[in-house]
Amino acid sequence: MPLLGDKAPDFEAQTSQGTLRLEDFRGSWLVLFSHPADFTPVCTTEFMAFSELYDEFKKRNCELLGLSVDSVSSHIAWARNIEAKTGVKIPFPIIADGNKEVAKKYGMLHPGQSTTETVRATFLIDSEGILRLILYYPLTTGRNMQEILRCIDALQTSDKHKVATPANWNKGDKVVVPAPIDQESAESRLNEGYECVDWYLCKKEIKE
Repeated sequence: MPLLGDKAPDFEAQTSQGTLRLEDFRGSWLVLFSHPADFTPVCTTEFMAFSELYDEFKKRNCELLGLSVDSVSSHIAWARNIEAKTGVKIPFPIIADGNKEVAKKYGMLHPGQSTTETVRATFLIDSEGILRLILYYPLTTGRNMQEILRCIDALQTSDKHKVATPANWNKGDKVVVPAPIDQESAESRLNEGYECVDWYLCKKEIKE
């Protein structure tokens, strides 16, 4: 099972939009997410929610890629059904992982939840192919797409400005200044214009 900071496992897979490899997404961020099965209610709401926010992901240079053990034909039929019944078009590809090859590489199979279906796993992979975030949801609980967007914002902000983000942070909020590395910088910290609770916890505003 891959861990945070690891290089994301490579794959080549059949999808609803043709054969794709992980390498095809190099240079952009990627949300790779699995769902238990096509034509199921919670999964349908998730795919609609991802689709409705697709432009927001694209603004962040982030692509979407779904996965389940269903066939390409099933994925195509399901996407067409969603559009016909709700008017929501699914713009991103869906991997048909019938042999569970990708699911096994990414640890998407949890026997305690199901012996045949993938759980709701979410992997955020950066533009260099490194795993930056892993989220697991049980079969009964749909994902929060705003939280996934928030995490992308947080990671991209941390990368760009060399800062951290506090609890409940949203884009535009103050960020956490990196902790001092020695006693001298700890003592000077309180006089550097930051909003400080104490020497180890200081925040500042950043300009995008």
